[in-house]
Amino acid sequence: MRGELLTKSERSGEPGRFMLQNERMLKVDLAGTGGFFYARQGSMVAYQGDVDFAYEGAGGLGKMFKKALTGEGMSLMKVSGSGDVFLAQDADEIFILELEDEAVTVNGRAVLAFESSLTWDINRVEGASMMSGGLFNTTFTGRGMIAVVTHGTPVVLQVDEPTHVDMQAAVLWSAGLQSSIRKTAKLGAVIGRGSGEAYQLALQGHGIVVVQASEGHPIPQG
Repeated sequence: MRGELLTKSERSGEPGRFMLQNERMLKVDLAGTGGFFYARQGSMVAYQGDVDFAYEGAGGLGKMFKKALTGEGMSLMKVSGSGDVFLAQDADEIFILELEDEAVTVNGRAVLAFESSLTWDINRVEGASMMSGGLFNTTFTGRGMIAVVTHGTPVVLQVDEPTHVDMQAAVLWSAGLQSSIRKTAKLGAVIGRGSGEAYQLALQGHGIVVVQASEGHPIPQG
C-alpha cells in the first residue's frame, strides 16, 4: 500500500513531554509525567497502552464554584497510566508553551492540556461584568507545559503601548500586564461578532498577547 497519507506516521519525542504530532494533533508520552496530566474533556482522539481517563470537572470545589458564577473554566479529565495519548480539538492549530517559574493568563476555551506540575486558578479581568460577557480567564503558574489551541493562525503582539483585542480573539497574554475592559462608545460602532455594545480586552504594560485569526468557531443556529 502506498500514498502520501502513509507518510503521516507517529513521531517520537522526549518521554513525558508534550510534542506536536502535527500542527493539529498533540502527542503526550505518559512516561515521566509523574503518571498523569490534565486535558480538556473529550479531546482524546487515540491512545496506546494502559491509559485511564477520569472526569475532573472544573478542577476542585473552589474552581467549580467560580466556573458556575463566571462561565469560565475548563471541563477537565485526568489522564493517567502508561502509554501514548493523542489529543485534538476541532482540528484547531495547537501550540505548546513551556513555563519556567513564570505565569501566563489563558482564555479557558483555548486550553487543550497541561502538566500537573503547574498550579492554576480562575481570575476575573478588572472591570469585567456580566454585561461585557464576564471574561474570567485562567492563570497558570510554575514550571511545566501547556498546549493551547487557536482557530486560525495567531499573531503575537508585543504590548509596549495600550493594546485592545476582541475578547473572543484573545488566546493568552502575559500575566504581568494590566487588563481591563473597554466599551465602544457608540452603539453604532459595533466591532466583532454579535450585537449591542462592543467590548474589548484592554492591556497595558510590557509583555505579549496572542491573538487568533478568528472570533471562534461559528455558533450553531437553532
